[in-house]
Amino acid sequence: MRQRPLSLNGERKHMTTTGRGAIVRGAGAPFEIVELELDEPGAGEVLVRLVATGLCHTDLGVQAIGAPFALPGVLGHEGAGVVERVGPGVTSVAPGDQVLMSFTSCGDCAPCAAGHPAYCATWFPRNVLGDVRGPDSAATRVAGEPVHSHFFGQSAFAEHSIADERALVRVGPGADLAVLAPLGCGVITGVGAMWNSLRPGPSDAVAVYGAGAVGLSAIWAAARRKPAQLVAIDRVAERLELARELGATDTIDASTEDVPARIAELTGGRGTTLAFDTTASPAVGAAAMASAAVGGTVLIVGVAAPGTELPVEMTGLLLGKSLRGITMGDADPQALIPELVALHAAGELPLERLQRRYSLAELQQAADDMHHGVTVKPVIVF
Repeated sequence: MRQRPLSLNGERKHMTTTGRGAIVRGAGAPFEIVELELDEPGAGEVLVRLVATGLCHTDLGVQAIGAPFALPGVLGHEGAGVVERVGPGVTSVAPGDQVLMSFTSCGDCAPCAAGHPAYCATWFPRNVLGDVRGPDSAATRVAGEPVHSHFFGQSAFAEHSIADERALVRVGPGADLAVLAPLGCGVITGVGAMWNSLRPGPSDAVAVYGAGAVGLSAIWAAARRKPAQLVAIDRVAERLELARELGATDTIDASTEDVPARIAELTGGRGTTLAFDTTASPAVGAAAMASAAVGGTVLIVGVAAPGTELPVEMTGLLLGKSLRGITMGDADPQALIPELVALHAAGELPLERLQRRYSLAELQQAADDMHHGVTVKPVIVF
């Protein structure tokens, strides 16, 4: 898979900003804290001083398999911080602005023009490969050697980040950036899945498979639409309890209960009209399809290893069942993030309930805690 060459442009070889950051040197390697060197921001780029960064399962997936984002490199894609300098052509933010960082997009293709930047024609190379860069895009180095960066247009596991302007959402000076950081990926993915795609109504039986940050955000969002049933499925009792507090009407402990049988029992044999699978597990996705009602929809999100296949029983499709995927909740961060910031400020979005804070030096511990279900949403605070 092609990655942008790391050779530096002759006019941008000088180091301008230094600070600590975390790199992953190869597949399965731990996060390592090093001193990073960053160039001045290029056209359309912004230098951000990070205040906090959320940790997402996508970061852990890349760390584990070393792909598709090339390593050694800097991960992190739920950054929040303060603008320090802007590159040529940047107009939407200025030094001193507080910003949340989300994904990037081109802004010019048909999906972007239609308000669907998560389906940008160049979304994958821009965000997951960090491979679409301007000719003067800032380089990141360790001990003078270039390392891969620009993950989701930000690479935010660092005290400073060079971010795409289009990855930034400006928020007010009083916003608590450490609390709001996870809005950039996990929260908008879960909320967007419910509000932009599934759109549950009062007659729906909704199931959410996996009560991590994405799943719990989806449960909160679905509960605001008051479906007839809202079922949370997970293997961690504490997460199921939190799901109930966020609006789930029923919970299923997948470690001890027969999930399809329980769904059939809860829905009177009908099955779920809407289901959201956040687990990236083919077995769970197949079970969600099997438990879907006639005409039901299953929405899939989550990063599986390349080549992973999802077995689907074809007869069910003849009953009008639908299986769809979704990226980033089909959200426009410039629209959805400010709405969620306002809901949090009004006391309606309890982001704090999902979070536990760690220092940058504790990033690997945060990753281990997340992997083992100890923490729903780690937030690295600088």
